[in-house]
Amino acid sequence: MNTRVDQPFQQPESQSQSPSIADISDPPSCSQPPTGSVKFRKDAKIAWYRCAVDRQTMRQLTECSDFQGFRQVFLLLGSFLLTGTLAYLAYLHVDGANWYWSLPLLFVALFAHGTLGPFLGGVACHELSHRTPFRTKFWNDFFVKVFSFISWWDYVWFRPSHVRHHQVTVHHDYDGEVVLPQKFSFKDWQFCLNLLAWNPVGTWNLWKVWIQRALGRVEGDWYEFVLPETNANLRREHRNWARLLVFGHAALVVIFLVTGHWFLIVLFTIGTQYCGWLGFLCGSPQHFGLSPNVSDFRLCCRTYTCSWLPGFLYWNMQYHIEHHMFPAVPFYHLPKLREAIVSELPPAPVGLLATWKHILDIHRKQIADPGYCYIPALPNSASGRVATAGLEPEAPLSN
Repeated sequence: MNTRVDQPFQQPESQSQSPSIADISDPPSCSQPPTGSVKFRKDAKIAWYRCAVDRQTMRQLTECSDFQGFRQVFLLLGSFLLTGTLAYLAYLHVDGANWYWSLPLLFVALFAHGTLGPFLGGVACHELSHRTPFRTKFWNDFFVKVFSFISWWDYVWFRPSHVRHHQVTVHHDYDGEVVLPQKFSFKDWQFCLNLLAWNPVGTWNLWKVWIQRALGRVEGDWYEFVLPETNANLRREHRNWARLLVFGHAALVVIFLVTGHWFLIVLFTIGTQYCGWLGFLCGSPQHFGLSPNVSDFRLCCRTYTCSWLPGFLYWNMQYHIEHHMFPAVPFYHLPKLREAIVSELPPAPVGLLATWKHILDIHRKQIADPGYCYIPALPNSASGRVATAGLEPEAPLSN
C-alpha cells in the first residue's frame, strides 16, 4: 500500500493570510471570550464544513472492534502496572548503603510512571466517552469507569460536556469546555511542578473539589449548564460517582497504610497526578492559537503527526481535525480517515518538536497581540457544509 507523506509544514508569514476556500461565510474572529459569569446558550445551529467521504469508505471507517479496544486498554493498563511495579521494586531497594544509585533509579521509575498518568485520565476517558473503541457498548461504559476511578476523572460530567463541545466547538457563549484563547506560562512554578514533578497543592485542590461533588455541589458556570439542577437524575448520578470515588480511594489508602504498603498511595492514589509533561505536549496543540466562532474544523482544530509511542498513548488524538469532523470514527481508524481526506486538509506539523516550534511561535505572538490567532492556509475543495445532527447525538443536557 502506498503511504502518503505530508508536505513539510510551513508557517504563514502573518495572521492576515486567508484560507483559500470560497464558501467560508463566517471569517475567523479572534475576539476575546466574555469574562465574568457566563450564561451559556443552547440555540446554536452550526452547519459545519466536512470533507466528502464516500459511503462505503465511511462505513468501513466507522466499524468498531472489540479486539482493537481490548488491545489498547490492556496495553495501556499493562504499561501503567509495569512502571508502577518497577517503581515499587526500586523503592524497596533504597537504603543508606546504596542511596546514590537506588534513589535516582526510583525517581526515574516514578517519572516514567507519572508520564503515563494523563493518558489513563482524560485521554482514555475521552475516547471511551465517545463509545467508539469497542464494538460492544458495555465495554466502553465499563472501561470508562475503570480509567475514571484510577485517574479521578469526572466521566458523568464529561460525556454531555464533550458532546456539546463537538457540536459548538470553541464558539463563545456555547462551548465552555474549551475556551479560546488558551493560555499557559512556563514562569508559573506550580505549572512547571505539575509538568515535571508533583504539585501537592494541585492534589489537595482536586480532593477538595471531589468532596464538594460528593456533597452534591457543582462548581462553575459550565458545570451548572451541563449538569442543570432541573436534571435530577444526572445530578444524582454525578453525586453517586463522586462518593464512590472519594470513599473508594479513602478505603484503599487505609488498606495501603494498614498493610504497610504506604508507597502504593504514591503509585495508585496519586499515580496520575504528577509528571504530566508528555500529556501537556500532546494535548495542548488541539485548539491552541486557532480561531473561535468559525464553522470549519480546519480553522479551529489542529492535526499533527508523531511517532508511534505518543500516538499510542494519546489514542491518535493528534488527528484532531479528522476526529472533530467525524467523531464516530474510532481512534484506530483516524490515520486511514486522514488518507481519505488529506487533499482537503491544511499541512500538518510533523513530530512534536515541529508542532511545539509552531505553538511557541503563536504563543509569543499572542503575548504581544492578545487578538492574534493563527489561520492555516486551506486547499481548494469541493465539499460542503453538513448539519451536526446524526454525527454526534444530543447529550442529556436537560430533563
